[in-house]
Amino acid sequence: MNDYAFLHQYLAVGAMLFSIGLVGFFTRRNMILMFLCTEMMLQGVSLSLVGWSRFYDDFGGQMLVIMILAVAACEAAIGLALIVVLFRHTGSLDIAVWQRLREANQPPWQDDRPIPIPEEPPPSWPRLAPAGVRPVESPETTDFREMV
Repeated sequence: MNDYAFLHQYLAVGAMLFSIGLVGFFTRRNMILMFLCTEMMLQGVSLSLVGWSRFYDDFGGQMLVIMILAVAACEAAIGLALIVVLFRHTGSLDIAVWQRLREANQPPWQDDRPIPIPEEPPPSWPRLAPAGVRPVESPETTDFREMV
């Protein structure tokens, strides 16, 4: 396999990791899940840097990945400590609960209320006859002859 194919595979997996992390970061409201999605985005970028480093036969990208891993470890320690302290103070990991962390002149965030879905009547399912009792059928409703 040539170097272009390896580079393509590295970049494809790195882009998938980054995009999954980005979607997870914007769709989740739990701080720990947002934190993990941020780590996933960092790993996607790191994998892309390793791919480019291998493609150009240069160790610069790999050294940058080592720096990213060291910074991610420090960020994990500080971020998780911050999350624990904020959870103890507010009792929730939901982002919307922490409204008082805003500046004084900013209005509070209001979530959109979901549109209520109209309730449909439950479907009427056909009922089976009790065991051992033959159901009553009119001869007009049957489409076949029992005995030929």
